[in-house]
Amino acid sequence: MIPKKYTSFEQIDQDLKILKLQQDIERENLKMQVQITKNSLYPTHLLGGFSGILQKLTISMVAKKILKKFN
Repeated sequence: MIPKKYTSFEQIDQDLKILKLQQDIERENLKMQVQITKNSLYPTHLLGGFSGILQKLTISMVAKKILKKFN
């Protein structure tokens, strides 16, 4: 990487502000990704959620009753 030549302190300050903002954005992005990962690892999310389990149980119970009536 070629070093940048500065002609004034304003240019240095401007680049430092830009780098600071980029660092802040990356830090917040990392925090958000960690939170998303934590949320996706909850047991209810891994199993399709409680409503998904309840829905599957209800459907299987209804299907069993219907099959018993046909037999």
